[in-house]
Order: sequence, then structure tokens, then C-alpha cells
Amino acid sequence: MPRTKKRSGRGGQQGNVQPFSDEDASIETLSHCSSLSERTSAAEEAGETEEMAQEDFQYKLKVYIDSTVDKSAKTRQGALDGLKTAMATKILYEFISERRMTITDSIERCLKKGKGVEQCAAASLACLLCIQLGSGIESEEVFKTLKPVFKTILNDGAANIQARQACATSLGLCTLVAEDDIMDVYATMECFESLFTRSYVSEDGSRPSVNPQTTQLHTNALLSWALLLTICTGSHIRVIAQKHLAKLPRLLENDNVNMRIAAGETIALLFELIRDVDPEFDYDGWEPLCEQLNALATDCNKHRAKTDKRKQRSVFRDVLKAVEEGDFQSETIRFATERMVIDSWVKKRTYDAFREFVGSGMNYHLQANEFIRNVFELGPPMLIDSAALKAMKSSRLERHLYNAAAFKARTKARNKFRDKRVDVGEF
Repeated sequence: MPRTKKRSGRGGQQGNVQPFSDEDASIETLSHCSSLSERTSAAEEAGETEEMAQEDFQYKLKVYIDSTVDKSAKTRQGALDGLKTAMATKILYEFISERRMTITDSIERCLKKGKGVEQCAAASLACLLCIQLGSGIESEEVFKTLKPVFKTILNDGAANIQARQACATSLGLCTLVAEDDIMDVYATMECFESLFTRSYVSEDGSRPSVNPQTTQLHTNALLSWALLLTICTGSHIRVIAQKHLAKLPRLLENDNVNMRIAAGETIALLFELIRDVDPEFDYDGWEPLCEQLNALATDCNKHRAKTDKRKQRSVFRDVLKAVEEGDFQSETIRFATERMVIDSWVKKRTYDAFREFVGSGMNYHLQANEFIRNVFELGPPMLIDSAALKAMKSSRLERHLYNAAAFKARTKARNKFRDKRVDVGEF
């Protein structure tokens, strides 16, 4: 009996179902409209939230700009650091282009009246400002204002040594980005030459008496000089090769590991450039230079730190290959869904120069900064939404297998170049 009741109950329910009425249709329509309006409202709220976040961010930047002229050195320092972080991690062209002269005046004031750390921050901000504006009239106007200040500090022996080091690096990159006259580029290179040539070991073997901080200044000047070397004409590269190629190896005898490495990379860069201009280029001191580079690539001097020796040997193995065979150990930079191959000393020096200022934001700038993409010939920025990016991303297992295979191949390749007897001798 209960089954009969249960069955009849179901039948009753089915039998009591009414046909679809106009009232039900209106309720159905209202529910769909309500759902649609909720989604639309959520999208509008998300858009409003994003717009509010953008307004808050811009307001914060305006406060930073205003604070760069504050009476307190600590406040000015914080404002400069805040602007640096923002420019290194975001593309702010429209916001900055409207206020570029205000920011430039603040940088100039901090460079002239600030001291030490504040001057270093202002010099770095000048580079980031030029990177944001790109190569054009706007960055040229900024650089014309700041270039005399950079050179004054750089050539002033009584100025703060850290400020001089920062100006040496910033002047090089700003010249690369914003200088519109190649003759002015050569004049700036001569300014750098007047510094790093003071670290040359003399022909009789006597070494100049230079303290570590001044050596770092000369190292920065050498790296900036090498950066500008990448945009010189072929005829000027010939002149530089004749003038400096025989003297640069003297810097390889410097006591500072950073100077030795900078000198080695500059020599490799100069050989690459001169061979592009003249494939049959012949250097008289080639054999002694290769012997010197080989000694640095296998250096086991007990008086030097192990970390310095490892870094030095790694670099000079590549430098020796470049001088002897014209080879370059290529490196792949991955960002978003793209890859960039650094396959020359020219590209390496340029990449290292930008990365020094942009830091961890380099991958973002490679992806979105039109100027930097033009420098590395990457084409216009690729616009990919988050869903497509997620679909293109490989699985965790695939990444694990790829990394394991790459690690194994890298280990095999490195074992061929390692001198195990030297490593045992260190320990």
C-alpha cells in the first residue's frame, strides 16, 4: 500500500504540473535579466575598482614628485626611491611625459644640492626617466639639462666618490638613449677615457696608486665607455682599436676583480666590433694577449678570494673564446611567452646596462616597453590576455622534466671546461 501511495504521490505531482504560463515567462525573463545585471554590475565594479587603484597610484606619484623638493633630505630620498621603483616596474609614459620637466628640475636640484646617497638616487632616476620616454625629443630635452651636471660631478675630484660612480654609469646610459649627435657621443667617451686610463699599468710595470673606491669609479667609466662603443661608426671603431687595443690588456693586471672582468669583457667586445668592420683584422699582440687571458681563465692564486676566482675564471673562459675563435656563449632570456637570445657581446653589454637600472622589472620592460623592444629588435609589444597565457603555460610535470634535462646537459657541458686538479688544489 505505501508503494501505491508513493507512486500516486509522484503521479499526482506530475499530474499537477501546470503548463508554462505568461507569468512564469515573465519570472524567467526577470531572473535572466537579474543575472545579467549582476554580471554587468560586477564588471562595472571591477572597472571602477581598477580605476580607483590607478587614481590612487597616480596620486602617490604626484606626492613623490612634490616631495623631491622637501626641506628634509630623508623625505627627498624616500621620494626619489619611490619614483625609481614605480618607473622600474610600470610603463608610465603618458603620466611622465606631462611632468617630465618638473621631474627633471627635481633631479637637477638633488644632484646639485644633495649629498652622497641622494645624488646616486637622482642619477639613477634620470636614467629611468630616459628609459620611460624612449629615444626622441622628450628625452633629448631632459638630457640636455642634466648632461652638464653629470659631467661636472664626474670630473670634480672633490665631489662625493659614490656620486661620481653613479654619474659615470648614468651618463653612459643616458647618452645611449638620448644623445642626438654622434660627435657629442665621442666627446663623452673621451671624458670616460680620461678616467679609466688612470688605472693603466705603466710600460715599466709600475702600478698606479688608486684606492678601491676610485678603482670602482674607473670601472664604471670603462663599462660606460664600452656601452657607447656599441653605437660608434666603423671608422671610429678602427681609430679606437688602434689607440686602445694595445693598452686595455694593462687593466687585466689590476688588483680589483671587477676591473679585471670589465677590462676582459671590453676587450672581447672591441674584438667583436673590429672583426665586423674588418673580417681580416690582425692584431700584433694576439699571442701574448691570449696567454694572459688563459692565465686569468685558470687562475689559482691563493691570495685571491675563492668567489672572485670562480667568477673571474667563468668570464675569462668566454673572453678567451671570443678573442681566439670569435665565439660567444649565447644566453636565452624568457619573458611571458617570448624569448630573447643574447648572442653577442654588443647585446650583452646593452642588456646588462639596462638591467642595472630596471632590475627585477627587466622582463616586464622587455615585454611592454616599446623603446627597449626596439633596441633589442623584438618588434611591437604582444598583447596576450590572462586566459591565453594560462592555456599556453606548460604543466608542472613538463617544466620539471625540462629543467631536469637542461640541468643534466649543462652539467655535462661544464665538466668539459673544468680543471678538476685546480679545484682540488683550492680545497
